[in-house]
Amino acid sequence: MYRVAQENEMLYKITGNRLGSELLILACNLADSYEHSQSLTGVRAVPPNPSPTTNSTPLRAYVVIVVAIVATSSAAILIRLALDEDMPPLLIACARLLIATLALTPLVLRRYRASFAGLSSNELKLITLAGICLAVHFSAWVASLQYTTVLVSVVIVSTGPIWVAILEVVFLHIRLSRLVVLGLIVALLGGLVIGFPLQSAFDAAQSTESLNATITGALLALVGALTVSVYMLIGRKLRTKLHVIPYVWLVYGVASVGALLAIGITSTPVSGFRPQGYLVLLAMGLIPQLLGHSSLNYLLEYFPAAMVSMFSQLEPIGSAILAVILFRELPPGKQIAGSVIIIIGVILASRGEFRASETGGRHAD
Repeated sequence: MYRVAQENEMLYKITGNRLGSELLILACNLADSYEHSQSLTGVRAVPPNPSPTTNSTPLRAYVVIVVAIVATSSAAILIRLALDEDMPPLLIACARLLIATLALTPLVLRRYRASFAGLSSNELKLITLAGICLAVHFSAWVASLQYTTVLVSVVIVSTGPIWVAILEVVFLHIRLSRLVVLGLIVALLGGLVIGFPLQSAFDAAQSTESLNATITGALLALVGALTVSVYMLIGRKLRTKLHVIPYVWLVYGVASVGALLAIGITSTPVSGFRPQGYLVLLAMGLIPQLLGHSSLNYLLEYFPAAMVSMFSQLEPIGSAILAVILFRELPPGKQIAGSVIIIIGVILASRGEFRASETGGRHAD
Protein backbone atom coordinates (compact mmCIF):
# COMPACT_ATOMS: atom_id res chain seq x y z
CA MET A 1 0.00 0.00 0.00
CA TYR A 2 2.87 2.40 0.78
CA ARG A 3 4.34 1.81 -2.65
CA VAL A 4 0.99 2.39 -4.36
CA ALA A 5 0.48 5.59 -2.36
CA GLN A 6 3.91 6.87 -3.36
CA GLU A 7 3.22 6.01 -7.02
CA ASN A 8 -0.04 7.94 -6.80
CA GLU A 9 1.91 10.84 -5.31
CA MET A 10 4.11 10.98 -8.39
CA LEU A 11 1.06 10.79 -10.63
CA TYR A 12 -0.46 13.75 -8.84
CA LYS A 13 2.72 15.77 -9.35
CA ILE A 14 2.25 15.17 -13.05
CA THR A 15 -1.46 15.97 -13.12
CA GLY A 16 -1.83 18.22 -10.08
CA ASN A 17 -3.84 20.92 -11.73
CA ARG A 18 -5.31 18.99 -14.50
CA LEU A 19 -8.87 17.90 -15.31
CA GLY A 20 -7.92 14.20 -15.13
CA SER A 21 -8.02 11.42 -17.67
CA GLU A 22 -11.60 10.34 -17.05
CA LEU A 23 -13.16 13.12 -19.17
CA LEU A 24 -11.13 12.25 -22.25
CA ILE A 25 -11.80 8.56 -21.70
CA LEU A 26 -15.50 9.17 -21.22
CA ALA A 27 -15.67 11.15 -24.45
CA CYS A 28 -13.87 8.45 -26.42
CA ASN A 29 -15.72 5.53 -24.75
CA LEU A 30 -12.45 3.75 -24.06
CA ALA A 31 -13.53 1.48 -21.27
CA ASP A 32 -10.14 -0.11 -20.77
CA SER A 33 -8.38 3.23 -20.38
CA TYR A 34 -11.12 4.42 -18.06
CA GLU A 35 -10.63 1.43 -15.79
CA HIS A 36 -6.90 2.12 -15.70
CA SER A 37 -7.38 5.81 -14.90
CA GLN A 38 -9.58 4.87 -11.94
CA SER A 39 -6.84 2.65 -10.60
CA LEU A 40 -4.28 5.44 -10.93
CA THR A 41 -6.37 7.79 -8.81
CA GLY A 42 -6.67 5.32 -5.97
CA VAL A 43 -9.99 3.56 -6.62
CA ARG A 44 -8.23 0.24 -6.85
CA ALA A 45 -4.69 -0.99 -6.46
CA VAL A 46 -2.37 -1.35 -9.44
CA PRO A 47 0.83 -3.35 -9.79
CA PRO A 48 3.71 -1.06 -8.71
CA ASN A 49 6.40 0.20 -11.04
CA PRO A 50 5.11 -1.10 -14.37
CA SER A 51 7.84 -2.04 -16.81
CA PRO A 52 6.27 -2.34 -20.24
CA THR A 53 8.25 -4.01 -22.93
CA THR A 54 8.90 -2.65 -26.38
CA ASN A 55 6.57 -5.24 -27.90
CA SER A 56 3.71 -4.20 -25.60
CA THR A 57 3.97 -0.50 -26.46
CA PRO A 58 1.84 0.29 -29.51
CA LEU A 59 2.69 3.00 -32.01
CA ARG A 60 -0.25 5.11 -30.82
CA ALA A 61 1.44 5.50 -27.42
CA TYR A 62 4.37 7.27 -29.07
CA VAL A 63 1.93 9.41 -31.06
CA VAL A 64 0.20 10.35 -27.81
CA ILE A 65 3.57 11.50 -26.40
CA VAL A 66 3.78 14.09 -29.17
CA VAL A 67 0.13 15.07 -28.70
CA ALA A 68 0.61 15.48 -24.94
CA ILE A 69 3.72 17.64 -25.28
CA VAL A 70 2.24 19.86 -27.99
CA ALA A 71 -1.10 20.23 -26.20
CA THR A 72 0.39 21.09 -22.80
CA SER A 73 2.93 23.38 -24.42
CA SER A 74 0.09 25.31 -26.08
CA ALA A 75 -1.08 26.77 -22.74
CA ALA A 76 1.40 29.66 -22.72
CA ILE A 77 0.83 30.24 -26.44
CA LEU A 78 -2.93 30.51 -25.97
CA ILE A 79 -2.41 32.89 -23.05
CA ARG A 80 -0.19 35.07 -25.22
CA LEU A 81 -2.85 35.06 -27.96
CA ALA A 82 -5.48 36.13 -25.42
CA LEU A 83 -3.19 38.90 -24.19
CA ASP A 84 -2.75 40.03 -27.79
CA GLU A 85 -6.54 40.45 -27.89
CA ASP A 86 -6.09 42.95 -25.00
CA MET A 87 -7.81 40.62 -22.58
CA PRO A 88 -6.79 41.29 -18.95
CA PRO A 89 -4.81 38.56 -17.15
CA LEU A 90 -7.48 38.20 -14.45
CA LEU A 91 -10.16 37.45 -17.04
CA ILE A 92 -7.92 34.90 -18.77
CA ALA A 93 -7.18 33.11 -15.50
CA CYS A 94 -10.84 33.16 -14.46
CA ALA A 95 -12.01 31.80 -17.81
CA ARG A 96 -9.65 28.83 -17.68
CA LEU A 97 -10.75 27.95 -14.14
CA LEU A 98 -14.43 28.39 -14.92
CA ILE A 99 -14.27 26.27 -18.08
CA ALA A 100 -12.49 23.53 -16.17
CA THR A 101 -15.13 23.62 -13.41
CA LEU A 102 -18.02 23.46 -15.86
CA ALA A 103 -16.39 20.63 -17.82
CA LEU A 104 -16.07 18.52 -14.66
CA THR A 105 -19.50 19.30 -13.18
CA PRO A 106 -21.61 16.62 -14.96
CA LEU A 107 -19.13 13.86 -14.09
CA VAL A 108 -18.76 14.95 -10.46
CA LEU A 109 -22.49 15.32 -9.80
CA ARG A 110 -23.21 11.95 -11.38
CA ARG A 111 -20.47 9.86 -9.76
CA TYR A 112 -18.90 11.62 -6.79
CA ARG A 113 -21.67 13.57 -5.06
CA ALA A 114 -21.62 11.26 -2.03
CA SER A 115 -17.89 11.82 -1.44
CA PHE A 116 -18.51 15.37 -0.16
CA ALA A 117 -20.57 14.25 2.84
CA GLY A 118 -17.60 13.15 4.94
CA LEU A 119 -15.54 16.33 4.58
CA SER A 120 -14.72 18.05 7.87
CA SER A 121 -14.61 21.81 8.41
CA ASN A 122 -10.79 21.73 8.48
CA GLU A 123 -10.70 19.89 5.15
CA LEU A 124 -13.09 22.43 3.64
CA LYS A 125 -10.78 25.21 4.87
CA LEU A 126 -7.83 23.48 3.19
CA ILE A 127 -9.81 23.18 -0.05
CA THR A 128 -10.65 26.88 0.14
CA LEU A 129 -6.97 27.73 0.68
CA ALA A 130 -5.99 25.52 -2.26
CA GLY A 131 -8.56 27.28 -4.47
CA ILE A 132 -7.27 30.72 -3.52
CA CYS A 133 -3.70 29.60 -4.24
CA LEU A 134 -4.74 28.20 -7.62
CA ALA A 135 -6.48 31.44 -8.57
CA VAL A 136 -3.33 33.39 -7.64
CA HIS A 137 -1.22 30.87 -9.56
CA PHE A 138 -3.06 31.35 -12.84
CA SER A 139 -3.38 35.11 -12.44
CA ALA A 140 0.33 35.57 -11.70
CA TRP A 141 1.46 33.22 -14.45
CA VAL A 142 -0.75 34.87 -17.07
CA ALA A 143 0.51 38.30 -15.98
CA SER A 144 4.13 37.13 -16.24
CA LEU A 145 3.71 36.58 -19.98
CA GLN A 146 3.16 40.32 -20.38
CA TYR A 147 6.72 40.99 -19.24
CA THR A 148 8.98 38.14 -20.25
CA THR A 149 9.40 35.47 -22.89
CA VAL A 150 7.34 32.31 -23.05
CA LEU A 151 10.47 30.27 -22.29
CA VAL A 152 11.35 32.05 -19.05
CA SER A 153 7.75 32.19 -17.83
CA VAL A 154 6.98 28.51 -18.43
CA VAL A 155 10.33 27.27 -17.12
CA ILE A 156 10.00 29.13 -13.83
CA VAL A 157 6.34 28.29 -13.27
CA SER A 158 7.27 24.62 -13.86
CA THR A 159 9.62 24.58 -10.86
CA GLY A 160 6.69 23.49 -8.67
CA PRO A 161 8.23 20.11 -7.68
CA ILE A 162 11.19 21.92 -6.10
CA TRP A 163 8.99 24.21 -4.02
CA VAL A 164 6.80 21.29 -2.97
CA ALA A 165 9.92 19.62 -1.60
CA ILE A 166 10.88 22.79 0.29
CA LEU A 167 7.37 23.16 1.71
CA GLU A 168 7.59 19.57 2.94
CA VAL A 169 10.76 20.46 4.82
CA VAL A 170 9.18 23.55 6.40
CA PHE A 171 5.77 22.14 7.33
CA LEU A 172 6.18 18.35 7.39
CA HIS A 173 9.84 18.21 8.50
CA ILE A 174 10.71 15.86 5.65
CA ARG A 175 14.41 15.41 5.05
CA LEU A 176 15.43 16.17 1.46
CA SER A 177 17.54 13.72 -0.48
CA ARG A 178 20.89 14.83 -1.86
CA LEU A 179 19.57 14.73 -5.40
CA VAL A 180 16.69 17.07 -4.51
CA VAL A 181 19.11 19.50 -2.84
CA LEU A 182 21.38 19.35 -5.90
CA GLY A 183 18.40 20.02 -8.16
CA LEU A 184 17.43 23.05 -6.06
CA ILE A 185 20.94 24.49 -6.23
CA VAL A 186 21.14 23.94 -9.99
CA ALA A 187 17.74 25.59 -10.52
CA LEU A 188 18.75 28.61 -8.42
CA LEU A 189 21.92 28.97 -10.50
CA GLY A 190 19.77 28.97 -13.63
CA GLY A 191 17.65 31.74 -12.14
CA LEU A 192 20.79 33.80 -11.47
CA VAL A 193 21.90 33.35 -15.07
CA ILE A 194 18.54 34.71 -16.28
CA GLY A 195 18.51 37.68 -13.91
CA PHE A 196 22.19 38.67 -13.74
CA PRO A 197 22.99 41.66 -16.01
CA LEU A 198 25.63 40.78 -18.58
CA GLN A 199 25.01 43.62 -21.04
CA SER A 200 27.62 46.05 -22.22
CA ALA A 201 27.53 49.78 -21.44
CA PHE A 202 26.73 50.54 -25.10
CA ASP A 203 23.09 49.50 -24.73
CA ALA A 204 22.84 49.91 -20.97
CA ALA A 205 19.57 51.88 -20.93
CA GLN A 206 17.74 49.52 -23.26
CA SER A 207 19.24 46.49 -21.52
CA THR A 208 18.22 47.76 -18.08
CA GLU A 209 14.62 48.21 -19.18
CA SER A 210 14.56 44.76 -20.76
CA LEU A 211 16.17 43.22 -17.68
CA ASN A 212 13.64 44.85 -15.36
CA ALA A 213 10.79 43.46 -17.47
CA THR A 214 12.39 40.00 -17.44
CA ILE A 215 12.82 40.08 -13.66
CA THR A 216 9.23 41.27 -13.17
CA GLY A 217 7.93 38.45 -15.35
CA ALA A 218 10.18 35.92 -13.63
CA LEU A 219 8.99 37.01 -10.18
CA LEU A 220 5.35 36.73 -11.25
CA ALA A 221 6.03 33.25 -12.63
CA LEU A 222 7.75 32.39 -9.35
CA VAL A 223 4.62 33.47 -7.45
CA GLY A 224 2.70 31.14 -9.74
CA ALA A 225 5.07 28.27 -8.96
CA LEU A 226 4.92 28.84 -5.19
CA THR A 227 1.14 29.05 -5.03
CA VAL A 228 0.56 25.99 -7.20
CA SER A 229 2.97 24.12 -4.90
CA VAL A 230 0.68 24.86 -1.94
CA TYR A 231 -2.24 23.59 -4.00
CA MET A 232 -0.34 20.39 -4.81
CA LEU A 233 0.71 19.85 -1.19
CA ILE A 234 -2.86 20.25 0.08
CA GLY A 235 -4.04 17.87 -2.62
CA ARG A 236 -1.51 15.30 -1.48
CA LYS A 237 -2.91 15.51 2.05
CA LEU A 238 -6.58 15.28 1.03
CA ARG A 239 -6.15 12.70 -1.71
CA THR A 240 -6.22 9.82 0.78
CA LYS A 241 -9.81 10.76 1.61
CA LEU A 242 -11.14 12.48 -1.50
CA HIS A 243 -10.93 11.24 -5.08
CA VAL A 244 -8.82 13.49 -7.30
CA ILE A 245 -11.72 14.38 -9.62
CA PRO A 246 -14.06 15.86 -6.95
CA TYR A 247 -11.03 17.45 -5.28
CA VAL A 248 -9.99 19.42 -8.35
CA TRP A 249 -13.64 20.27 -9.05
CA LEU A 250 -14.03 21.80 -5.59
CA VAL A 251 -10.73 23.65 -5.84
CA TYR A 252 -11.44 24.90 -9.34
CA GLY A 253 -14.86 26.05 -8.17
CA VAL A 254 -13.41 27.97 -5.23
CA ALA A 255 -10.73 29.46 -7.48
CA SER A 256 -13.36 30.48 -10.05
CA VAL A 257 -15.46 32.22 -7.39
CA GLY A 258 -12.37 33.98 -6.04
CA ALA A 259 -11.35 35.12 -9.52
CA LEU A 260 -14.89 36.33 -10.25
CA LEU A 261 -14.91 38.31 -7.00
CA ALA A 262 -11.54 39.83 -7.91
CA ILE A 263 -12.91 40.78 -11.32
CA GLY A 264 -15.88 42.49 -9.68
CA ILE A 265 -13.77 44.32 -7.09
CA THR A 266 -11.24 45.57 -9.66
CA SER A 267 -13.91 46.31 -12.31
CA THR A 268 -11.98 44.17 -14.79
CA PRO A 269 -13.75 44.22 -18.18
CA VAL A 270 -15.17 40.90 -19.35
CA SER A 271 -16.99 41.99 -22.52
CA GLY A 272 -16.31 44.03 -25.61
CA PHE A 273 -13.52 41.81 -26.96
CA ARG A 274 -13.39 40.18 -30.36
CA PRO A 275 -14.96 36.71 -30.75
CA GLN A 276 -11.50 35.32 -31.51
CA GLY A 277 -10.45 36.16 -27.97
CA TYR A 278 -13.28 34.18 -26.42
CA LEU A 279 -12.49 31.23 -28.69
CA VAL A 280 -8.93 31.31 -27.37
CA LEU A 281 -10.25 31.17 -23.81
CA LEU A 282 -12.37 28.13 -24.69
CA ALA A 283 -9.38 26.48 -26.33
CA MET A 284 -7.36 26.92 -23.14
CA GLY A 285 -9.82 24.76 -21.24
CA LEU A 286 -10.04 22.09 -23.92
CA ILE A 287 -6.54 21.70 -25.40
CA PRO A 288 -3.85 22.04 -22.70
CA GLN A 289 -6.19 21.21 -19.84
CA LEU A 290 -8.30 18.34 -21.13
CA LEU A 291 -6.47 16.87 -24.11
CA GLY A 292 -2.89 17.56 -23.00
CA HIS A 293 -2.87 16.32 -19.44
CA SER A 294 -5.41 13.57 -20.04
CA SER A 295 -2.92 12.28 -22.61
CA LEU A 296 -0.24 12.21 -19.91
CA ASN A 297 -2.52 10.01 -17.80
CA TYR A 298 -3.10 7.73 -20.81
CA LEU A 299 0.68 7.30 -21.21
CA LEU A 300 0.89 5.85 -17.69
CA GLU A 301 -0.64 2.70 -19.16
CA TYR A 302 2.48 2.12 -21.25
CA PHE A 303 5.35 3.93 -19.49
CA PRO A 304 6.59 4.17 -15.88
CA ALA A 305 5.52 7.25 -13.90
CA ALA A 306 9.10 8.57 -13.78
CA MET A 307 9.31 8.54 -17.58
CA VAL A 308 5.94 10.28 -17.96
CA SER A 309 7.19 12.90 -15.49
CA MET A 310 10.13 13.49 -17.81
CA PHE A 311 7.71 13.93 -20.72
CA SER A 312 5.89 16.62 -18.72
CA GLN A 313 9.18 18.46 -18.17
CA LEU A 314 9.40 18.96 -21.95
CA GLU A 315 6.52 21.45 -21.76
CA PRO A 316 8.80 24.53 -21.44
CA ILE A 317 10.82 23.41 -24.45
CA GLY A 318 7.67 22.81 -26.48
CA SER A 319 6.27 26.20 -25.49
CA ALA A 320 9.51 27.94 -26.49
CA ILE A 321 9.56 26.20 -29.88
CA LEU A 322 5.93 27.14 -30.54
CA ALA A 323 6.71 30.75 -29.54
CA VAL A 324 9.56 30.86 -32.06
CA ILE A 325 7.33 29.45 -34.81
CA LEU A 326 4.22 31.53 -34.11
CA PHE A 327 5.59 34.77 -32.64
CA ARG A 328 9.19 34.76 -33.93
CA GLU A 329 10.13 35.05 -30.25
CA LEU A 330 13.74 33.96 -29.90
CA PRO A 331 14.90 34.55 -26.31
CA PRO A 332 18.36 36.02 -25.60
CA GLY A 333 21.16 33.54 -25.17
CA LYS A 334 21.40 33.92 -21.41
CA GLN A 335 17.66 33.27 -21.04
CA ILE A 336 18.04 30.07 -23.03
CA ALA A 337 21.08 29.01 -20.99
CA GLY A 338 19.44 29.84 -17.66
CA SER A 339 16.23 28.06 -18.63
CA VAL A 340 18.11 24.91 -19.65
CA ILE A 341 19.90 24.94 -16.28
CA ILE A 342 16.58 25.34 -14.43
CA ILE A 343 15.03 22.45 -16.37
CA ILE A 344 18.00 20.26 -15.44
CA GLY A 345 17.52 21.25 -11.80
CA VAL A 346 13.81 20.40 -11.86
CA ILE A 347 14.52 17.03 -13.48
CA LEU A 348 17.17 16.24 -10.84
CA ALA A 349 14.81 17.21 -8.03
CA SER A 350 11.94 15.20 -9.52
CA ARG A 351 14.17 12.15 -9.88
CA GLY A 352 15.34 12.57 -6.31
CA GLU A 353 11.76 12.74 -5.03
CA PHE A 354 10.78 9.67 -7.03
CA ARG A 355 13.80 7.62 -5.91
CA ALA A 356 13.19 8.56 -2.29
CA SER A 357 9.54 7.55 -2.54
CA GLU A 358 10.51 4.22 -4.15
CA THR A 359 12.99 3.33 -1.42
CA GLY A 360 10.98 4.79 1.45
CA GLY A 361 13.74 7.33 2.04
CA ARG A 362 11.42 10.28 2.67
CA HIS A 363 10.92 10.57 6.39
CA ALA A 364 10.36 13.18 9.04
CA ASP A 365 13.18 14.30 11.31
